[in-house]
Amino acid sequence: MKGESMNEFDLDSAIRKVPDFPKPGILFYDITSILMNPVALKYCVDRMLETLKKIDVEAVAAVESRGFLFAAPVAYELGLPIILLRKKGKLPGDTYSISFALEYGEDTIEVHKSDLREGLRVAVLDDLIATGGTLKAAANLLEKGGAEVVAILAVIGLPFLNYDKLLSGYRVQTLINYHGESVE
Repeated sequence: MKGESMNEFDLDSAIRKVPDFPKPGILFYDITSILMNPVALKYCVDRMLETLKKIDVEAVAAVESRGFLFAAPVAYELGLPIILLRKKGKLPGDTYSISFALEYGEDTIEVHKSDLREGLRVAVLDDLIATGGTLKAAANLLEKGGAEVVAILAVIGLPFLNYDKLLSGYRVQTLINYHGESVE
């Protein structure tokens, strides 16, 4: 983001950094400060819209729960359906599910089978990409139902955690990247 036009919003200044959360040595990038700043939120939504308007996309998938916050206005503006990727047991219908490893254990996400079809072109939205594990599971879950993942978008990227390796083969875009203490 830095080095683009002077009219660009300084997204870095809108993101609260919380040291030693959730444990010592971790710097947590908190998107709630973006949600409290209508200009910052509009900037994020507008940037995601710019990207998706250039791609043939038929639906937006959102990862629970912070992904919902960005996917809803994007899908609304594009006139597209939102596919919810929820934690196990939160969806009432027939679902596809996938379990995946987290740095502190395992999690499972699900999607309604009826929300997917063969060849459906889907963009996946979330707030942050760290290791890429959750978004890789999300993409695999959508593909299990026949969808094609055409893009993965997030507000914040932490490329020093090497998510590019796990998400290779997917078009991945973030609005801002943090490399430890530095930003781009």
